Amino acid sequence: MRLAAVLFAVSMLAGCAGPAIETASVAPIQAPAAWRVEAGASAPIERQWWQAFGDAELTVLVEKAQANNPDVGIAAARVRQARAQEMAARALLFPSLDFGAAAGRSRSVNAFGRPAEQSFAQPQFQAAYEVDLFGRIADEARAGRSAWLASQTAHDATTLTVSGAVASGYITLRALDARLQITRETLAARGEALRIARSRAAAGYAPLLELRQAEAEYEGTAQLVPQIEIAIARQEDALSQLVGETPHTIGRGKDFLALAEPGVPDTLPSELLQRRPDIAAAEFQLAAADASLSAARKRFLPQVRLTASAGAAFSTLLADPITIWSVGGSVLAPLFEGGRLQAQAESTAGRRDEAAFAYRRAALTAFREVEDNLAAVKHLSVQMEHVRAQRDVLAAGLQLATNRYRAGYSPYLEQLDAQRGLLAAELNLIQTRADALVARVALYQAMGGGWAIE
Repeated sequence: MRLAAVLFAVSMLAGCAGPAIETASVAPIQAPAAWRVEAGASAPIERQWWQAFGDAELTVLVEKAQANNPDVGIAAARVRQARAQEMAARALLFPSLDFGAAAGRSRSVNAFGRPAEQSFAQPQFQAAYEVDLFGRIADEARAGRSAWLASQTAHDATTLTVSGAVASGYITLRALDARLQITRETLAARGEALRIARSRAAAGYAPLLELRQAEAEYEGTAQLVPQIEIAIARQEDALSQLVGETPHTIGRGKDFLALAEPGVPDTLPSELLQRRPDIAAAEFQLAAADASLSAARKRFLPQVRLTASAGAAFSTLLADPITIWSVGGSVLAPLFEGGRLQAQAESTAGRRDEAAFAYRRAALTAFREVEDNLAAVKHLSVQMEHVRAQRDVLAAGLQLATNRYRAGYSPYLEQLDAQRGLLAAELNLIQTRADALVARVALYQAMGGGWAIE
């Protein structure tokens, strides 16, 4: 009857799952029907998307970074921690079994005043089990699993970020190489122009002002070389750090202008939320927070624990060993805890709200990044066509200015202006192409880089 009364009280408490905890109402994200910007021909996203640039050295760098980058290693360590925590939470669903043994030898005095010596041993098995009557332990196990999956997808997001940083950094490095080459070629041409100006001034064919203009133009171009070399050294150091190595010279593959332009990733807006690891991580974090909140509410309910033990007592004073055992159970119900459980539940609800808003922010950021980079890819392609056309016009203009100057029809200043304009256009073309390629890297990142949840 007593056991029935206890079970009846527990069943009555089961009708309540703790106090109601209010949570924030977060509006769901509705994916648009189509992207705002049509950036041209599309192509499927491959998991190794960086290979689409057609540079073997870039592939080597990305693979090194994925294997050796410290941030990727830290994320992998967090996955291991979360997996262990999930296993620990799930282990509470099963009973625990322990074995203990005691042994010794003693000498004592019995009731008749006679000494007695004995050797004794007492092995014992103990079992304990908490009945998950209201599902609290299962909720904690679900929270642990969701947190583990969140850490896995966060690791994938870190790997994608590092891969994109390496690709962008390598493109920037090759663009700097191209800028240095153009600058050195221009410097060589200005050096030849300076030699001619000195010869003409010495022979009295040209005024001293023309010589000074040629000297100033040469020095102005020469000072660009160390500036670009500094930028190259810093970019190599940054790439070295990304691949997990000390600063060193980075190998070069194809020429900058030979780098391929990958197609626009073929992903629909409705697919984006399932193709980005950072969004998946935020979703798993939200699931973990929901499960933790459910477990926190159930901590107000009784906990039912069962225990059992069995063993034997051996002694030289006994003719036969004695078996010992016990079976029992307990119900622990919180009556007054000064608001501790309420505070824990409110704190868990706050973390759940934070996770919900974090998921919404991640989704909104994803759509914005895709739209931004689609626009960048489209408009930078148009800009590059105009810059290339400007460069061709300025090159033809420089040829005309040079011919007019040599024929004596125009001053040297006209040729200098044409040279300055062409150099600026050449450098602008390199920078625009670099921006266009980096925008494609960013677009691949924004669309998930071929990631899919496993």
